[in-house]
Amino acid sequence: MARSSINIDVLLDADRVPEEIRWNATDTTAESARKAKAMMLAFWDGTDKTAMRIDLWTKDMMVDEMADFFYQTFMTMAETYQRATQDQVLTGEMKQFAKDFYNKFREQQQKTNKL
Repeated sequence: MARSSINIDVLLDADRVPEEIRWNATDTTAESARKAKAMMLAFWDGTDKTAMRIDLWTKDMMVDEMADFFYQTFMTMAETYQRATQDQVLTGEMKQFAKDFYNKFREQQQKTNKL
């Protein structure tokens, strides 16, 4: 049986706020750890039927980057759900939600920038 590992290192400031997130994986062509400004990691506990999550972002993560990150995450979650269930209806609704979310964020940004 093959084994693969993903390693995540988080550098914290004195207040334990993430300053830097770096990750690498054994099954990658990248020669060194990659930097990230945010991460979401979820595990499903089948026994307890609960999701366990770790959500971190660095202090230099901008609000517009967070909106992009959420939009892309919503879209990839929808694609994963489609592959797992073949449910095109709910997948379409999830993707539409992602688009609506992003459009509403952009509208808010435009209003804020006009003030």
